[in-house]
Amino acid sequence: MTQLTPVLSRIWDQPQSWTRATYERFDGYRAMREALTKDPQTLVQAAKDSSLRGRGGAGFPMGMKWGFLPPPDGGPRYLVVNADESEPGTCKDIPTLMANPHALIEGMIITSYAIGCHHAFVYLRGEVVHVYRRLMNAVQEAYDAGYLGRNILGTGFDLDITAHAGAGAYICGEETALLDSLEGRRGQPRLKPPFPAVAGLYARPTVINNVESIASVPSIMRFGPDWFKEMGTERSTGFGFFSLSGHVTRPGQYEAPLGITLRELIDMAGGIREGHRLKFWTPGGSSTPLFTDAHLDVPLDFDSVAKEGSMLGTRALQIFDETVSVVRAVSRWIEFYAHESCGKCTPCREGNWWMRQIMQRLVDGKGQAGDIETLLDICDNLLGRSFCALGDAATSPVASGIKYFREEFEQGMHTPADELFPPHRSTLFDSPQGSAQASKAGPSVKEGVGS
Repeated sequence: MTQLTPVLSRIWDQPQSWTRATYERFDGYRAMREALTKDPQTLVQAAKDSSLRGRGGAGFPMGMKWGFLPPPDGGPRYLVVNADESEPGTCKDIPTLMANPHALIEGMIITSYAIGCHHAFVYLRGEVVHVYRRLMNAVQEAYDAGYLGRNILGTGFDLDITAHAGAGAYICGEETALLDSLEGRRGQPRLKPPFPAVAGLYARPTVINNVESIASVPSIMRFGPDWFKEMGTERSTGFGFFSLSGHVTRPGQYEAPLGITLRELIDMAGGIREGHRLKFWTPGGSSTPLFTDAHLDVPLDFDSVAKEGSMLGTRALQIFDETVSVVRAVSRWIEFYAHESCGKCTPCREGNWWMRQIMQRLVDGKGQAGDIETLLDICDNLLGRSFCALGDAATSPVASGIKYFREEFEQGMHTPADELFPPHRSTLFDSPQGSAQASKAGPSVKEGVGS
């Protein structure tokens, strides 16, 4: 079995793991001290040599992104950390900020020094007020220690960090919509080019990276690119969080090398809940095409998952057993995408609205002839034609759901999903309502609950 690799999560079980004192007790800010004595280009090259691919979903090489910045022209350049974690099933950056925010701050200091940035920003989802407060306290602790501000540790390097809370829009996870929101405008995607590396925040060169990506920088700078490349696969190096949720015995964060399989992760998580079997799952959140039990042994790295027709995304592994209706699950995801569409482009605004209507008909058992073909046609007209990736994301669960479970969609023409898959069977926790429904249904239904 592939071993876990606790790096970012190493101190999560320590008392008050979020404080600077705890972080420094485990050699925190040591990499920063060493990095500030080196030439910035050396740090950029180390990031390239590590082959670290962005952990926010797209998997773009981080060192290459740093290298895209134009030569200094005397004006400001910025680092923006995308902490607007909003996709259904994705839950790795918020726990990281909650348990170990100083890993992000140290990574931001090193990255800012490497790219010549003197003012960095963290764009955080506004609903997570408790995480926002913890991050603010960590930033203040860094200022108090002299790690932020003017002339950091006597090196002559200046850096300020601003933590900004957004208003809770999924679209602001798209990097250019995030920049518009950060500038005080409505969060909507920008036309590219120009790309953020050339004209980003306040029309200046900007590097935008995910929380986990930047938090991984200190360990790479301290132990070296070769150490990082010893983990993972040749083209998907290093470690990352795999967020298991749903019908597993022990859901949670599993920090492991890229290339681990779901079978291995499920074994670590105690297996599928007792008495049940795996039906379908998402390899990278709701925006990635579904996988089934036939994909249990697919290596979870960027290339292997793509070869099988999906995306690694944010490694949000939502696990569903045989009690769950695919039609109902997909319908809920489409409700989300229809609600979160910013409305800027017609394919996404209209396509998701129509898919929501059709999916609800199928959930209610009132589907009409041609509904499945219409859904696939909408997906064809939406994929690759929307202003940003939100439209593409919405097509993933629909098209893959029909591909693997077309019979269930056809059953939506005559039978409600709640009759085919009674909701109380799939619930993870006992509830008075579920118990009452099970009692009324009789022994056969009780036997199917299994846990």
